[in-house]
Amino acid sequence: MRPVISIGAQDFTYIRSHHYFYIDKTSFIKEWWEYGDAVTLLTRPRRFGKTLNLSMMEAFFSNQIAGRGELFEGLSIWNEEAYRRLQGTWPVLFLSFAGMKGDTYETAREGIVQIIIDIYAKYRFLMDGNALNEQEKEYFDFIKPDMSDAVASMSLHRLAICMNRYYGKKVLIFLDEYDTPLQEAYVYGYWEKLVSFIRSLFNCTFKTNPYMERGLMTGITRISKESIFSDISNLEVVTTTSEKYETAFGFTEEEVAGALEQFGMSGFLEKVRYWYNGFRFGNRRDIYNPWSITKYLDGKKFSTYWMNTSSNKLVGRLIREGTPDIKIAMEDLLAGKEITTMLDEEIVFDQLDESNEAIWSLLLASGYLKVDSIAENEDEEELYQLSLTNFEVKREFRKMIRKWFKNTSVRYNDFIKALLADDIDYMNQYMNQISLQTFSSFDTGRKPSEDAEPERFYHGFVLGLMVDLAGQYRITSNRESGLGRYDVVMEPLDRQGQAVVMEFKVFNPIKEKDLDETVENALQQIEDKKYDTELMARGVAKENIRHYGFAFEGKTILIG
Repeated sequence: MRPVISIGAQDFTYIRSHHYFYIDKTSFIKEWWEYGDAVTLLTRPRRFGKTLNLSMMEAFFSNQIAGRGELFEGLSIWNEEAYRRLQGTWPVLFLSFAGMKGDTYETAREGIVQIIIDIYAKYRFLMDGNALNEQEKEYFDFIKPDMSDAVASMSLHRLAICMNRYYGKKVLIFLDEYDTPLQEAYVYGYWEKLVSFIRSLFNCTFKTNPYMERGLMTGITRISKESIFSDISNLEVVTTTSEKYETAFGFTEEEVAGALEQFGMSGFLEKVRYWYNGFRFGNRRDIYNPWSITKYLDGKKFSTYWMNTSSNKLVGRLIREGTPDIKIAMEDLLAGKEITTMLDEEIVFDQLDESNEAIWSLLLASGYLKVDSIAENEDEEELYQLSLTNFEVKREFRKMIRKWFKNTSVRYNDFIKALLADDIDYMNQYMNQISLQTFSSFDTGRKPSEDAEPERFYHGFVLGLMVDLAGQYRITSNRESGLGRYDVVMEPLDRQGQAVVMEFKVFNPIKEKDLDETVENALQQIEDKKYDTELMARGVAKENIRHYGFAFEGKTILIG
């Protein structure tokens, strides 16, 4: 009989008690226990089973779930007698920041404080009997909504003391999605305030805590040590490029093939691979997104199942407001090409607005990009060749970009129709409407220069063209052709169709008397630099190539 899939269930005990579909990841318990690291920070993209795995760890180790061996029967961890004896023998503190999504510092802090209050309520029974002294019991009364930062910072440390006194053993501390509130803080502009609060909380909990046996944190990003982990020297960081725990999160090819066979869908493996494979952890290149696979097994339909979360929100903003180089690279990625860059897997959020490398690091950590290869340049610095992870990710980026243009008050596809119909009057009307909005909110970045605005604008514009005309045109920008580098070329996939070459120029009052002259100079540059060369070499007839000059003066645009 085929197992039943419980969509969205992330509680190990619930899934196993109801015999729902589950792929065995209990080898992670043994790996983590035998490595013996004091504090582990393990990063994986969203919806890769982080919460379920930590729930599994709690179910295995927690003495509050002792004697529940049936939860693990038939799973790999239960094959060893030593681990059967280990189940249910440790006091465990398990917290999750997954729901911490506030748009102000006050909201975020209140959310974290409430989590602390709830976990103290769970362990209030520790005050029964004589295991705790009066001072330790009194501390429970300090844990309330208006507690000070000092009390909040020490709260988990003090609870570990109480659990140690009560059980006579040190505590295992598990924290899920540690970086969710920090990503929200960056998006909504209260990063510095929250970092200060969380740094103190983490330091007291994971560093200066002799009552903790081991700690385990999960998240999407490896936030720089200087930001929140500067005082934690005992931290073992495991990122997507690390070889530790390669198969503990996500489904391997073998696991996906086995699941498809269980559900009578083995014949779809090749298409499933095209849509959902491509994630790489350590040396494993065959990792699948568990959320997408379970949704596909349940609904038997190929679709983009990654939902819009804070991760998407941050990534979308960074690309939308990014430099021209970011947008040119996105054009290459959407066209199925690789980009080459240096990376630092420590995400320095303060640098995201200035550093392209930081953005690519975030996209890699978030699962949108994969590492195809690593080489060294002449200075022995590592260069990463990156590409979009799979077809699902490519589809999601296209949806994200299309949504940006749908949010404008003028219809983007109307401009596309006018462009294809050579309706210059409407093209001018449209572009002047949209430029007022995009220069203000879509593409100007946080600290743009006046000279960069047209560059940012037209590369965002090109991304819009790419997603709306993907089935009819090959869209490229800033590529060499003839005697120079053109701005934008639309090459028809049907060689009998009309090709388009666009040149963008900023009005120069020293050399030009008005925008009409700027347009003429743009059109003349197309001719002088022979930008048609590549199109004609690829089989497009000269008479089927149209030229457009775009002239900018502030937020005014003239097309000719």
